Amino acid sequence: MSIEKYIGRRVEVIYEDSKGRITKRVITVYSIRDGRARVLDWGKRSYRTLSISRILAVVPVVGRHAS
Repeated sequence: MSIEKYIGRRVEVIYEDSKGRITKRVITVYSIRDGRARVLDWGKRSYRTLSISRILAVVPVVGRHAS
């Protein structure tokens, strides 16, 4: 899976957090560096840094998407 191709785009991800919980998030990817993605998490309305190795799936968001 290559999240790099989604820089600047809004996507939906399935993410496993550090405690092993699986979450679905709508994010905008801003940058990738050192195995981490800097994103805007629309559900939390804040910037986050996600570990790329914990991103289980990525799907582009098409059209309007309520978060």
